[in-house]
Amino acid sequence: MNQAGDRLSLGELVVRFRANELGHPRFGLTVSRRVGNAVCRNRVKRHLREAIRVQQGDFGPYDVVIIAKPSAARLGHADFFRLLQTACEKALGHRL
Repeated sequence: MNQAGDRLSLGELVVRFRANELGHPRFGLTVSRRVGNAVCRNRVKRHLREAIRVQQGDFGPYDVVIIAKPSAARLGHADFFRLLQTACEKALGHRL
């Protein structure tokens, strides 16, 4: 993923992306133990998966890896949705 990919830092999330030739987006999530205990990490992953599910069509054919920083533990669903929307807009802006 590091080869010829772009990186966005959005405060609580780092988003890495690059174009793929599959015609659809692929997503990967990384939520390390530094974010919190298992309950907290799973909550962050649930919120991220739901935000991805709603917005995945907006990304186009990209491989996307989302890395949660420890400060992501205090965010709610609307915050993840907003951050992912911002990432989508910036990612497409880089490619236009």
